Amino acid sequence: MTLSNVNTDNAAKAVPGVPRPAEPAHIIKTDAEAISIAKRLAADFVTGSAQRDRERIWPVKELDAFSQSGLWSINVPKTFGGPEVSYTTLAKVIEIISAADSSIGQIAQNHLGVVAAIRTVSDEEQQKLLFAEVLKGTRFGNAFSEFGSKRAVDFETRLVDAGDHVIVNGQKFYSSGALLAHLVPIVALDDEGRAWYAIAERDAPGLTVVDDWSSFGQRTTLSGTVILNNVRVPKTHLVPGYKGYEVPTADGAIFQIIQVAVDTGIAQAAIDETINFVRTKSRAWVDSGVDNAWDDPYTIQAIGDLTLRLHAAQALLEKAGYAIDRAILDPNAETVAEAQIVTAEAKILSTEIAITATNKLFELAGTRSTLAEHGLDRHWRNARTHTLHDPVRWKYSILGKYFLNGEKPPLHAWS
Repeated sequence: MTLSNVNTDNAAKAVPGVPRPAEPAHIIKTDAEAISIAKRLAADFVTGSAQRDRERIWPVKELDAFSQSGLWSINVPKTFGGPEVSYTTLAKVIEIISAADSSIGQIAQNHLGVVAAIRTVSDEEQQKLLFAEVLKGTRFGNAFSEFGSKRAVDFETRLVDAGDHVIVNGQKFYSSGALLAHLVPIVALDDEGRAWYAIAERDAPGLTVVDDWSSFGQRTTLSGTVILNNVRVPKTHLVPGYKGYEVPTADGAIFQIIQVAVDTGIAQAAIDETINFVRTKSRAWVDSGVDNAWDDPYTIQAIGDLTLRLHAAQALLEKAGYAIDRAILDPNAETVAEAQIVTAEAKILSTEIAITATNKLFELAGTRSTLAEHGLDRHWRNARTHTLHDPVRWKYSILGKYFLNGEKPPLHAWS
């Protein structure tokens, strides 16, 4: 694809944007409040989550409640009026929400990552402008990844200087959250090959979001194709994202830790569903010699094993959050590498337990757990889909190179 042949065939299928919230979002004061609000929202979100997945119903009111709750501004620095909670707390918030509905948990991922990037690379004037939007309840979407390039880092979307604004052309896919965003950060390269976040209005002329996400998992992440045909973005909203990877910063680890939290949330949901089903619906096996499925010694052992593995992943997730906090306070090659490494370790364990727990659910709960009325297959589909982000086989390589040869991880959003 080149600038002259952006495919606009699907532009007629454009989904209109949504208005900004009429009332300012709540601003959270403490880490404890963030966790409390997440638990309250999760109790609401879990109701109807199976139906939303089955019928691909957009979580419109759920998303509004999520962003208006203040949880979408929890990493805005205190200097600008934000809560600036620990990244351990932020990860726990995403895990709690994802256990209720992992699609909703993932929608916030790129928003929070962009907020972190603005803190790292923007000047004070731009930070003040954009953080004020976030604190009001404005949602960032995502127009980062592309479908046809050789590698995820090979962007074909381009921007050109046009005075007080830039013009952006290209096409994106995997655009989680873009459908119901208020602003859409677009990764585009300048004429020097540097990557910027060009943050466009969701209804900007030439910006089209198509509802064509067809994955069997994470079905309501509000993703789809984003078509960019001469989209104007003011330079006030042009964030030099490339600066976050020219020198060691925590930006990559921040994008990653949120992915980890989605997966531990899926695993938690699967284990909870397994326990509930075994306790209320499953029958004891004929050779077990027990009357109740929950007394089956093999089931008991399996639940113990699953819970242990989840707790190990959660412990590394917590450790990664603290490492990221240290890297933010003192960004250097050592602190950033530590944050990347611990986050990679957490990513490995979270992937493994998400896949294992969602598979074991059916083995332990029994055949009736596969009935469509229960919708339990969504957990496996969500785990299998989401864990494909940032392949674990490469995380093992990063760890081996670091511990064996002292080689630090690469600096990019996938590491």
